[in-house]
Amino acid sequence: MKRVVVNICRLLLAVVFILSGFVKAVDPKGTQYKIEDYLQAWQLGGLLPDVATMTLSVGLSMLEFCIGIFLLFAIRRRLSSRLSLLMLAVMTPLTLWLALTDPITDCGCFGDALVLSNWQTFWKNVVLLAAAIVVSCWPKEMIRFVSKTNQWIVVNYTILFILVIAGWSLYDRPQFDFRPYHIGTNLREGWQRTMEGEDLPYAEFFLSRVDNGEDITEQVLYDEGYTFLLVSPHLEQADDSQLDLINQMYEYAQDNGYPFYGMTASGRQAIDHWRDMTGAEYPFCQTDDITLKTIIRSNPGLLLLKDGIIVRKWSHNLLPDEYDLSEPLETSELGQLPDDSVMRRIVMLLLWFVLPLALLTIADRLWAWTRWIRRKDGLEEKRKKIITLI
Repeated sequence: MKRVVVNICRLLLAVVFILSGFVKAVDPKGTQYKIEDYLQAWQLGGLLPDVATMTLSVGLSMLEFCIGIFLLFAIRRRLSSRLSLLMLAVMTPLTLWLALTDPITDCGCFGDALVLSNWQTFWKNVVLLAAAIVVSCWPKEMIRFVSKTNQWIVVNYTILFILVIAGWSLYDRPQFDFRPYHIGTNLREGWQRTMEGEDLPYAEFFLSRVDNGEDITEQVLYDEGYTFLLVSPHLEQADDSQLDLINQMYEYAQDNGYPFYGMTASGRQAIDHWRDMTGAEYPFCQTDDITLKTIIRSNPGLLLLKDGIIVRKWSHNLLPDEYDLSEPLETSELGQLPDDSVMRRIVMLLLWFVLPLALLTIADRLWAWTRWIRRKDGLEEKRKKIITLI
């Protein structure tokens, strides 16, 4: 019974840590924003540079994911169980403080994939803390799925996998987008329902022209054609390595009659500096900076709307080039919703991570079984020899 209880607790912890680490890794910028929210709540905002908070973001996601995988496979049983206990011993009092004071509405444990209230998060951590105590008391009761000889393969592959996921999500965009502005979102419909009083996360979405203060939100969302939106929460911090491609996109939009707007929370001085530096001629609109950070995890990033629906999103690192822009959007692949569905990405995840580990586990168990058979046969042969000698 003790072994059953320990392994149930171990699997519960493994699933939660794997899920928590993975959703953080696919959206490291979102985790970075949440870390900055915590620092603001502790009156420490601005103390750490962006590179430090980003390092914390990636490091936290890697640590949680690795702890989960190590618990799942019963790798380094004492160490992994103690690390899970240590993390929950820290997080449980922290979430109690969040529940009592409510400085942040969401702890960010599961990113945007699963939003829990602060009290829900606290009670969740209480249950997990109890499970971690059980596992830490009897770590040797965890059943191994992979022998000690081959554990190094799982360890190295897990670390490499989660770092690649986090790195690619930073370079391009989150591979799984759980935010209300993912590709395929009918932004027009969502904004309209919000204006009618429904509780949807589009209340802070607006476009106010910088030059004359005109609100053009309805004009943009109800446009029947294509509209490009260059999103930069803060132009002062925007990456300027792809200015030529951005200007090329604007020229392409002009040639084909597609509206093109810049969206930023920066003031007029920053906008004028951007125009002087880049030669930008497109109009700018001001928008809430949190909304812009939610829309796209790139500064700058490019959004393409068609009939109020988000058709495409591009990081500044992977903007279309002249070869992609050789024809109008109406007849181009760029003007259509991409075919990389969520199910396809899940299948790719299974093929690249779950399947290799499953095959390793099967091969390892077969190897262990054949070794046990050989040892048994060897003992039987020795017994026969002894009997013969007698």
